[in-house]
Amino acid sequence: MNLKTLKDIETLMGKKVLIRVDFNVPMDDQGNVKNDKRIKFALPTIQYLLRQGISQLILMSHVGRPKNNEPNLRTDKIAVRLSELLGQKVTKVNDWGENGLPKDTIILLENLRFNPGEKSKDEEVKAAFGKQLASLADIYVNDAFSNSHRAHASMTEVPKHIPGYAGFGVEKEATALMAALKNPKHPMVAVIGGLKADKLGAIANLMKMADSVLVAGALAFTLLKSKGLDMGASKIDDEGLEEMKEVVQKVLKAKNVILPVDAVVADKFAEDAKSKTVAVDKVPSSWMALDLGPKTIKDYVARIKEAKTVLWFGPIGVFEMEQFAKGTAAIAKAIAGSKGLTIVGGGDSASAAEKLGVAEKITLVSTGGGASLEMIEGKEMPGLKVLQKS
Repeated sequence: MNLKTLKDIETLMGKKVLIRVDFNVPMDDQGNVKNDKRIKFALPTIQYLLRQGISQLILMSHVGRPKNNEPNLRTDKIAVRLSELLGQKVTKVNDWGENGLPKDTIILLENLRFNPGEKSKDEEVKAAFGKQLASLADIYVNDAFSNSHRAHASMTEVPKHIPGYAGFGVEKEATALMAALKNPKHPMVAVIGGLKADKLGAIANLMKMADSVLVAGALAFTLLKSKGLDMGASKIDDEGLEEMKEVVQKVLKAKNVILPVDAVVADKFAEDAKSKTVAVDKVPSSWMALDLGPKTIKDYVARIKEAKTVLWFGPIGVFEMEQFAKGTAAIAKAIAGSKGLTIVGGGDSASAAEKLGVAEKITLVSTGGGASLEMIEGKEMPGLKVLQKS
C-alpha cells in the first residue's frame, strides 16, 4: 500500500491543514475524558504539523454513536484535554465551519456524527458535507486508522477536493499490518479470540498464510460447539455461526486452525465463582468456559515462542477476573517476549497488554480492531484507498 505521507508534502508553511483524528475517547455523563490514550496517539502528527509553520490546524473526530446530539458526546472537554497536552490553546467551535472559523491556530470541530452528512447513505448528502469540510483547508491528513475502513464523509469525500496524506499513526499501522500480511516472516502465528463469529472471515484469510491460527475466547468455544461438543452454559455466538455456515466448515477442516483441548470452567460469571479445569468435551451442563486450560496455554505459548510474526486480536478469556486471566497473561507475555514482528489489535487485547505491562514490548498495538481485522480479511480500506499514490 503506497500511501502519500506527510514527508511527501513539499512545504506546509502558511497552509491550513484539516486533520481527521480518532478522539472517540471514553467520557463520563458530564463529557469529561476518562482515558486520553487516543488523544495522545495523535500528538506526534499534530506536533509535527505545528512545527512546520502552518497557519491553522483544524481537527475533526467522531465521538460515540450519538442519536440525539447528546451533550456528553460533545467535543468541548476533549478540546480542554488536548490543550493541556499540547500546552497551547485549542478552540472548540460548535459546528463544522459552515459560517467560517475563528483565526485561532488550533481548532476542534464539533462531533462529526452530530452532522447527518458524515454517515449518510445518501451519496449526495455525504459528498456535500465532505466538500464543505474540504473548503476549510488546503491539505487533508488522515490520522484515524481505526476509522479507515469506513466510507464516511470525513474519510473519503474530503480528499476528493484537497490533497490528502496519511498521518504518522496511519502510516505506522498500515505499514506494519501490510508487512505482516504481504511478506510475513515464518513461522507466522495468529491468535484470534473474543466472542463474535464475525472474526471468522479474518481466520479464513489468515489460515491461507499463517502456520498456526490459535483460536481462543468465546469464539473457540463457539467453534467447538459447531463441531458437536456440549459447551454447557458457555457464551456462544449462535447467530453468527448461522450466518457464516460455509466459512465455519472451511475453518474446522483447516489443519492449521488450532482449537483448545482444555478449559477453565466456572459455575457462574463472577469473580467468586467455583472453577475447575476440564477437557473441552467434559464441560458440565450448567458451567461456562471462561479461560483456556493449562494444556492449551502450554501449546499456544510454545507456538508463539517459535514465531517470527505474531498477530493477536481479541481476548483470550475473561481477563478482568483474576482467576480467569491466566490464559491472557501467558499469551501476552509470550508475545511480548517474541523477537519477531508482533501486532496486537482491538480494544480488549490492547487493554490486556497495557494492564499486564507488556504493551511497550510489542511492535504495534493497533488503535483499530475493526479496521485491522478488515485489512486482515483482505477487504478494501476506503479511507486509505483515497490516500494512495497514483
